Amino acid sequence: MNSVAKSLLKSVKRGRAAWLRSSSARSGKQHLRKLVLGIETSCDDTGAAVVDDVGNVLGEALHCQKEVHLQAGGIIPVVAQQLHRENIEQVVKEALSVGGVSVHELAAIATTVKPGLALSLGVGLQYSLNLVNKYQKPFIPIHHMEAHALTVRLTHHVEFPFLVLLLSGGHCILAVAQGVSDFLLLGQSIDIAPGDMLDKVARRLSLRKHPECHSMAGGKAIEHLAQTGDRQQHTFRLPMQQYRNCDFSFSGLQNLANKAIIQKEKEEGIQEGEILSCVKDIAAAVQHAVAVHIIERTYRAMLFCIKNSILSSKNATLVVSGGVASNQYIRKGLQTLADANDFAFLCPPPRLCTDNGVMIAWNGIERLRAGLGVLHSTDGIRYEPKAPLGIDISKRVEEDSIKVPKLKKDMMVSILKSNLVK
Repeated sequence: MNSVAKSLLKSVKRGRAAWLRSSSARSGKQHLRKLVLGIETSCDDTGAAVVDDVGNVLGEALHCQKEVHLQAGGIIPVVAQQLHRENIEQVVKEALSVGGVSVHELAAIATTVKPGLALSLGVGLQYSLNLVNKYQKPFIPIHHMEAHALTVRLTHHVEFPFLVLLLSGGHCILAVAQGVSDFLLLGQSIDIAPGDMLDKVARRLSLRKHPECHSMAGGKAIEHLAQTGDRQQHTFRLPMQQYRNCDFSFSGLQNLANKAIIQKEKEEGIQEGEILSCVKDIAAAVQHAVAVHIIERTYRAMLFCIKNSILSSKNATLVVSGGVASNQYIRKGLQTLADANDFAFLCPPPRLCTDNGVMIAWNGIERLRAGLGVLHSTDGIRYEPKAPLGIDISKRVEEDSIKVPKLKKDMMVSILKSNLVK
């Protein structure tokens, strides 16, 4: 977008924000719209946004560090920290400017404080506390995964409770959202997250050197190449088949993929760092194994929730969010599973599945409306690199020992057909 277009967009948004406030004033209502500034720095994206209490996104800005970390082969925490420090003030100013909002007009400031990279979280928290203290605003500490889980309520009309699957580079969680800040944890990854695993396989395949993938993040490169690969050329054993719970594991799958890559390199007589002729087939097989593992664990979560009346069989909903939820192969597989089990299926738009300031501001609005965790004193506030989501009932899931019916052949055919590139 050129500078003229950006300027026009800012003017339009600023005018819209002013109109929203003035029209509210003209209506003579006692209620004035409350505005929350959300700030996100949990990993490698610096995000900020202003959202009002009816869900209007007045202004947003995002600085992505992807290119820097791609060149480094992974996220380096001290580099991420420095880039957050260099960009956070400009990102926040841009979000406020686009929204035509001053800090004085804010009802509160919401910021991710857990979980995430310690050095990254610290930058966002310190900057936010400085604003809070300078302008004497309430502070709303935000759980990053809670924000991902509730983003769907900004974009869709969905009532509590609902089943939520959070898939990202740092997390893999199945939970029931019973209310704002009220979650039942059904299962989570016991080692690494699916996004992390796909990135590592992409690095081992040297996909940065592939002509079709040089500017893509690892997971995106796997998804792209898998579209024209033959997954049936490689079969990877699915993880945790002997455990009837809702936990996930991806490190063993990564090891199997690495062994297959080493074997193929020997067969083709090439060194690590060179591109295999069968790279697309390996990408397709890895992606399929990840998808089926996620689908099977989610299937068990559905059955558990219906069996225990945690969700109603008449209006159950599956929400999928997080960066890996943007993977169309995985998303379509979950859509097929939901359809087969009479669950509504909802995902936030792709741009809100990855880390952003909008989801933090919206979580702040949800908490402000519910009167939950709105602090007028920030004494003792700390960031937490590791933080569980809700009440852990994963042992109950395991005790129920629900056998997941083998994914019906017609369901798998439907998944494969829906993912077939025409």
